[in-house]
Amino acid sequence: MGHVKKLIEVDKSLVVKLKVLSAFENLSVKALMEKAVVEYVKNKELERFEKLSEEEKEDLGLLLLMQQTDKKDFVSEEDVFKVLDE
Repeated sequence: MGHVKKLIEVDKSLVVKLKVLSAFENLSVKALMEKAVVEYVKNKELERFEKLSEEEKEDLGLLLLMQQTDKKDFVSEEDVFKVLDE
């Protein structure tokens, strides 16, 4: 993954807070900010998931299961319809 370096203007009080938190967490300020962003994204994804209808949650679960399957393992169309007819 490539790294992009950008200057970001932040308030001095935020810098002080980041330095204090990084000391408590025993992390660099950069690592602390990366951790914060990961947690924020995770929380937003969870919020979005909780707003889904039951049908949308089932669809998402099926999609995730399909992504985990072995793509080398094939089932014939006939076998699929046999299972569906049961």
